[in-house]
Amino acid sequence: MASLPQSTTSPNAISRSRLQKADSFPFPPTYSFPPFYTLQPTLLTRTSQLAKWSLLIQRYHAHHHRYRLHIPTALSSPLFHNAAIHKRLSLASVIEIVNYMVKAEKDGGGGQRAEWIATAAGKGSEKTEAWVWWKKPDEWADVIAAWVDRTGQKGVVLTFWELLNGDVVKGEEWLGMEDEVLARCLAGLVKRGKAQVFGEEGEKGVKFF
Repeated sequence: MASLPQSTTSPNAISRSRLQKADSFPFPPTYSFPPFYTLQPTLLTRTSQLAKWSLLIQRYHAHHHRYRLHIPTALSSPLFHNAAIHKRLSLASVIEIVNYMVKAEKDGGGGQRAEWIATAAGKGSEKTEAWVWWKKPDEWADVIAAWVDRTGQKGVVLTFWELLNGDVVKGEEWLGMEDEVLARCLAGLVKRGKAQVFGEEGEKGVKFF
């Protein structure tokens, strides 16, 4: 596609185009289908769309090792904006998709693959950020428990930093995970009697059993 004249192309548009070209994520064929960006009124079609967007969001975050979806930023990212076909999801559509992801399957939702993050005021009424659980905390707990067994980490004390960024976890899929997400995952191991978390905020450590 030919570039627009510099005088009519905003810096933001150029930046978005470069981001999309640089994005290494293999988008599915539906990503290039214009109707995909408008949630349809028919219930069956709409539910299918919501499920496809849920899967796309999970896979996109897994590919980039991201755990937090910041909607105001994501609206202009390649995830929700396909610059090649000049289509993007609306804010209302993204919120509806995340609401679907938050719900359990038994309630007609996407299996609790997302969770709204409460605002600073603690009210949680402004839906701007959500955790994306491409692996749920309990699933991450299983992955970490398997790593503990595989690498002989029982009885070993590690700081959160070492468990997230240290050489000991080099190559593991949770490398670079946010502290808050790690704490949620380890809480599952604590409940199972497989770990003990100690220390103050910013200096936390964990011992595996």
